[in-house]
Amino acid sequence: MNYQSFGEKISDENIITPDQMMAKYKVMKEGDTTNVKFKAKVNSVCQKMGCWMRLDMGEMESLVKFRDYGFFMPKDIAGQEVIVQGKAFVELTSIEDLKHRAEDAGKSQKEIDAITDTEFSYSFISEGVLLVENP
Repeated sequence: MNYQSFGEKISDENIITPDQMMAKYKVMKEGDTTNVKFKAKVNSVCQKMGCWMRLDMGEMESLVKFRDYGFFMPKDIAGQEVIVQGKAFVELTSIEDLKHRAEDAGKSQKEIDAITDTEFSYSFISEGVLLVENP
């Protein structure tokens, strides 16, 4: 399989599935972290800079940001698969941050205004990403 690489050089070995990653997230508490590498489908990418992406975890999404904003992802990769390596954690996201992310994702003002509560999120800081190249 061929990949386009972003950030630190990582391999496609010893990866876990979205279901396995979700099981790890479910037992974590705020403040817990775990170093891991998993493969998942991209649901969306920041449409301003490519500075975050949301990965399909089945019943939920994982919000992936990139360590020290050291690299960005192409904005047109929704639906493609990636392998991410880094640190997984859970966090409570503020209304302000949720609205900012909705704006970055190109959501309408009506959708942004509808955000009125904090959100518990499955987050990830990636040091490297492999984008699966379509054959």
